[in-house]
Amino acid sequence: MDLAYATLKRIARTERGELGISLWSFACFFCVLCGYYVLRPLRDEMGVQGGVENLPWLFSATFAAMLAVVPAFGFAASRLRRRLLVPWTYLFFIANVLVFYGLFSEGIAPAAVARVFFVWVSVFNLFVVSLFWSLMADLFRPEQAARLFGFISAGGSCGALAGPTLTASLAAPLGTANLLLVSCAFLGSALVCIRALVRSAGTATRADSSGKVPGPADSIGGTTWSGVTEILRSPYLLGIVAYVLLYTVLFGFAYLELARMVAATYGDSARRTALFAQVDLAVNVITLLGQLFVVAKLVEKLGVGAALALLPGLGLAGFLIIGLAPVLPVLIAFQILRRAADYAIARPAREMLFTVLRREAKYKSKNFIDTVVFRGGDAASGWVYAALKGLGLGLAGLAATAIPGAILWLVLGLWLGKRHARMKSKKSPSDDGFEEE
Repeated sequence: MDLAYATLKRIARTERGELGISLWSFACFFCVLCGYYVLRPLRDEMGVQGGVENLPWLFSATFAAMLAVVPAFGFAASRLRRRLLVPWTYLFFIANVLVFYGLFSEGIAPAAVARVFFVWVSVFNLFVVSLFWSLMADLFRPEQAARLFGFISAGGSCGALAGPTLTASLAAPLGTANLLLVSCAFLGSALVCIRALVRSAGTATRADSSGKVPGPADSIGGTTWSGVTEILRSPYLLGIVAYVLLYTVLFGFAYLELARMVAATYGDSARRTALFAQVDLAVNVITLLGQLFVVAKLVEKLGVGAALALLPGLGLAGFLIIGLAPVLPVLIAFQILRRAADYAIARPAREMLFTVLRREAKYKSKNFIDTVVFRGGDAASGWVYAALKGLGLGLAGLAATAIPGAILWLVLGLWLGKRHARMKSKKSPSDDGFEEE
């Protein structure tokens, strides 16, 4: 038992008083992503069934849904305490899953429900993941995040491995509709973990060097739109916006072209669903290894900027290779590697950027970036892709157009890393976060 405990502490890189909250965070992210990945293969297949040519419309519908939902979240965040905001948001999405369960079970308007489900899952996954990381950025100090966010991210990767496995093994015996109940069970388990994490706020992770606990207020405050105004007056947050936009637009090309080529190559729905699940499985195995053994050491030795620059560097190399060999196997390999690098390295590093900000920015500004900006990039990518295809560009031509953007993206990642390091080195004026220069 002692050996297992020591091994776990070594992998998690925890220090005194951090193991418990790290394990709760790991378990919470496991449940969140397992619940999502039970649904993801269904979403991808429904997107293909609706016609690949309609995907830009679905991306635009998702963006419109984000614009409608984000103000409601901002309103709730301004008035609810953190201990209520986080679990109530999860309860809202669990209720949504139960509604879809009823619609699928009764076979009501299957074509329309499939499109709505695609849009809803695209909204749901960003909200629940963004809110989880808002809580993490609030609970952990920057130096803790550098050590622990890789381990916590690994919890999500374990869940992302379990989700497709459950979908593949249970889809036939249970049926599509009952998979939604499996997802609900995991989201409900995440609520148990969230309750434990919220209880821990102001204790283990907020103890100062003297061992005293400052005990920050639980409110978020501000107004419905204060998260947006905070972005507009912060070069640092605007840099994060640009980083996310370049990510979504450039890799959106690859996703849409992959969907088109898969639809053209595989005529059978079951084979397409199996391929999507196999890609998810490969991504998550590589991601898990990177999160456990790479990200913390990379950030500690080279800094957040190097971790942020890794993904655009991989994108730049990938687009060059695709331009030389524009075939489906190369595109699938690129998708696997770039998603693994994102989840294992770039995503934890991107979450670290928010640890040096005030609580209001951690929840509101971050939520706006993770949802509206992210899906806005998806929508823009879909329409730019359609326009470039309309001009007659093939996969090689699309890759060539993405190369300048990848270079800009790489430079921006390095700049954000330097800015984060400067803000981290400043003393925190309060328990609510750091002031930007």
